[in-house]
Amino acid sequence: MGSLPPHLSADQPTAPLDLQPPHLRIHAINIFVRDQDQSLQFYRDQLGFSLVGDVRFGSGQRWVAVAPPDGSAVLSLVAPHPDSKEYALIGRPTHVVFVTEDVATKFLEWRKRGVRFQYTPRLKRIKYERQAPGPPGELPPIWGGVFTHFKDLDGNSFALVSLDEESRAVEAHRRAAAAKLESERRAAQEMEIAKQVQTRLFPQTFPPLMTLEYSGTCVQARQVGGDYFDFLDLGRARLGLVVGDIAGKGIAAALLMANLQANLRSQCAIALDQPQRFLQLVNRLFYENSTDAAYATLFFAEYDDSARRLRYVNCGHLSALLFRHDGTLERLDSTSTVLGLFREWDCSTVECPLSPGDTFALYTDGITESFNHAGEEFGEHRLIESFRRHRAQPSPAAVALIVDDVKKFSPHEQSDDMTLIVARCR
Repeated sequence: MGSLPPHLSADQPTAPLDLQPPHLRIHAINIFVRDQDQSLQFYRDQLGFSLVGDVRFGSGQRWVAVAPPDGSAVLSLVAPHPDSKEYALIGRPTHVVFVTEDVATKFLEWRKRGVRFQYTPRLKRIKYERQAPGPPGELPPIWGGVFTHFKDLDGNSFALVSLDEESRAVEAHRRAAAAKLESERRAAQEMEIAKQVQTRLFPQTFPPLMTLEYSGTCVQARQVGGDYFDFLDLGRARLGLVVGDIAGKGIAAALLMANLQANLRSQCAIALDQPQRFLQLVNRLFYENSTDAAYATLFFAEYDDSARRLRYVNCGHLSALLFRHDGTLERLDSTSTVLGLFREWDCSTVECPLSPGDTFALYTDGITESFNHAGEEFGEHRLIESFRRHRAQPSPAAVALIVDDVKKFSPHEQSDDMTLIVARCR
């Protein structure tokens, strides 16, 4: 087929020897044909194969590849130049053997589709000698099965066989592959349902305020995750802003996140008058409903729309960032330990008056711990720089721009959930 494409160059460096051995299998077997389109139609329509590749290289050569339904082998349909030596191989025996658990059924199916068989399936049995002697008196083992041969449009011949031992192996492989496929399908379906359910746990409505505009997002590293943010209507023109981070990832973290969200929303009626009691109840419920090692960091803030006042509790979470209207930066540091590790737990609240133009951000470590190809973390200092550049933007735009800065710095696949809330005092 000529020279290799550039991305398959033999000069590429090999993988380090201390890594896991790379996967290895036969890529494809060349079948020489006169017309690739006609041959492709034969393999797809009459043999039921699938098209797995149809590429035209810069040299003008076309690579067409087909595979049987289970994808266990690939045939490359090559149309050689009439003056080449490969052209003389068209119509020759290919020595390619297809194995099936039932030759007769496949024979009847393909013959109805117009496949040319050289003879009806035949039973063959051959005695062979073991390399090591068997038990005394044991009869020589017999290797056998049902055989036939067929040809494609160009006369290339193939064997179709059903061997005793190989038939059982093929059937076992087929059933295992089908069971695996079904298991993967169910898992994917359940994961998609879990993703949809968790998406509904994030805030669906934004209680309107006169003196604060706000927005938030959660960009998950997997289909479900352990980050959480929320906006709670506490009544009397008060808004609860919440960012949480469950220890761990995946399904387990997502279940704990759902538990924490349920606890917060079920108890938030007392948050306005008794914020410490509110979080003590949340901690108790989270402690009782999780394992000994489970915990969550949480930042809970209550904003008073009339007084422009922020009252917050930082439960072992990252410090929130508060930019004053004059450009000075304040950190809203931790005021208590994490939720869920201790049955008896207490916290303290801090009040923080805000002025028009003051802007604050709540976030999880998926933002600051995103790393680039050199292994450098985005870090708090880059977040501060990004926040400073975009804090004059409307909150939804500021959230999107900051997250975009993180993604540009760390363009590879996410390793952790990224959650961010930005709020600006009008």
